[in-house]
Amino acid sequence: MTRNWSAGKVTSRLSGVFALNPAGINWPRAVLFLDVVLVPLVVFWALGHEEYLLSALFGALFAALTDPGGSYRNRASRVAVFALSGAALTALGFGIGGSGWGWLALAAFAVTLVASLAVAFGVHRFVASLLLNVWFIVTLGIAFSFQQAHITSYTWAQVLAWAGGAALWIAVTFTGWLIRGRRDRPQLVAELPGDTSRRALTRPLIMFAVIRAVVIGGTVAIAFGLDLAHGVWMPIAAIVAMKPSPEQSMLFAMQRLAGALIGAAAAALLLLIPANEQGLRLFEITHGLEVVALIVLMHGLAIRFWNYALYCAAIAAGVLILLDLPQPSNYAAEGYRVLWTLCGVGIAVLVMLVADVLAKRTAKPANPLSV
Repeated sequence: MTRNWSAGKVTSRLSGVFALNPAGINWPRAVLFLDVVLVPLVVFWALGHEEYLLSALFGALFAALTDPGGSYRNRASRVAVFALSGAALTALGFGIGGSGWGWLALAAFAVTLVASLAVAFGVHRFVASLLLNVWFIVTLGIAFSFQQAHITSYTWAQVLAWAGGAALWIAVTFTGWLIRGRRDRPQLVAELPGDTSRRALTRPLIMFAVIRAVVIGGTVAIAFGLDLAHGVWMPIAAIVAMKPSPEQSMLFAMQRLAGALIGAAAAALLLLIPANEQGLRLFEITHGLEVVALIVLMHGLAIRFWNYALYCAAIAAGVLILLDLPQPSNYAAEGYRVLWTLCGVGIAVLVMLVADVLAKRTAKPANPLSV
């Protein structure tokens, strides 16, 4: 009886993790993303500086995700502000990427705290801040990996690549606006919150922001302080998994972990292809895998609201391929990424569970018989 109950509970959990929403697939949006990101891919191929490709891709993708829709003037101004904020964080992340772990942890704490408090300016701006927060953690990881692999990367060039990616999206929307007769357009990702109404910073919101900042700062300290191989996946997993309620955190954590396992396994198999190649063949395989990574990312964008676990798998596989192409990977590297992802989501869920228990105890009414 107990065994059947446990099996049923596991099955129920898995069905929740891989539950599908048929209305969540959007291929036109994904194809548009692929058309846009092919531009920086070809540009950096021509220049021979693929180390700046990720900054341009994230700049274009995140600018598209935060596009609020409406009049073109409103869209361009909002995306421009987002791009400038991202450029500043890009400069900070790549600028201190080789510094001591203490500075990295302090910067991660401060950026996460400010990003979390951005909810006071509306849920849409909070989502934009969350994307910038994730990007900042990614910049720390990229800068660290480049340093370990002795790859030269200039901070100013990374900033230009990010800004160029965002500017590319502004140019695409301008072209579309002219073609469609200068009419207002809806928000590109309609599933994301569009609310920009301000709200008061209540005590629970402030406490969640502080807890979130402490967790991200702590995981950054662990990852870089202990010099963990591919340890940046720990804070990335933690920041994605942390939700206001433990139930949300648990579900997102399970989906994030499942996606990381699938994505890491796929990336490991693909990244072993160029491991023993040299010369022209290595050049051809590397460029082919970059195209594969973009196509995988395109599929991730298409299925974002179809299933979050599969979305995480596609994003993880695409980013891992682009990150590791300068230094072909192995099974051990992918195993480390899965391990640190597990640790990150575990820390996030554990902290939220403890915070929830403490909040409930604090909220309990005092015993009228007690003095």
